[in-house]
Amino acid sequence: MWTIYKKEIRSFLSSLIAYITIIVFLIATSLFLWIFRDTNILDAGYADIDPLFELAPIIFIFLISAITMRSFSEEKKTGTFETLTTRPISDLSIILGKYFAGLTLVVFSILPTLIYYYTVIELSAEVNSVDTGATNGSYLGLLMLGAAYVAIGIFSSVITENQIVSFIISMFLCFFFYSVFDYLSSFEFLKGTNFFVEWLGINYHYRSISKGVIDTRDVIYFISLVSLFIWLTKIIFGSRKW
Repeated sequence: MWTIYKKEIRSFLSSLIAYITIIVFLIATSLFLWIFRDTNILDAGYADIDPLFELAPIIFIFLISAITMRSFSEEKKTGTFETLTTRPISDLSIILGKYFAGLTLVVFSILPTLIYYYTVIELSAEVNSVDTGATNGSYLGLLMLGAAYVAIGIFSSVITENQIVSFIISMFLCFFFYSVFDYLSSFEFLKGTNFFVEWLGINYHYRSISKGVIDTRDVIYFISLVSLFIWLTKIIFGSRKW
């Protein structure tokens, strides 16, 4: 697994993908936090970085899909997929190596935003006016959300050799799990089951963790979702080796 992981990290760092991803994420979040009027921290009159955690899940749909679209699609297109499958490494190790490499890039994207957190604390007029618990929970929720998106992106990449198709499928699935269940839960004909429908979506658990109280049910949900897509990826990966 670590051989694949290191290979993927080197591949990311030797291309523009990693740098563009991090730069685009930081520019987009900076604009919303410090420039745009409706979400500007300086004009809001209170110290928090909630706009970051509201915006990041949407930006991550595009960025993580872009990061993961090449995971297996490129291997198939360049003809190295067969070489990959003949290595003395298990299918799961190959998949996990690529998965953790993608997740590492997500972590690298999130880490610089701690500067925003520190800046807000410094700008705060009152000591301890920033809700540290909620902010820490939001960061944990964002990391788990990113982990789920990466698993979905890896799955999308293994089902096609076309990177653009992989990108589109990944965006659709990430958006579906993040927003569609919330939307469906508001339908009248689902009355009585609306809570369960909403519970199936990523956004419900992301919001729950972002409150600063870590519920094991939310953690189990994200672990289960990641495991599901890793398992589906393994099935398709194994079937396409022959």
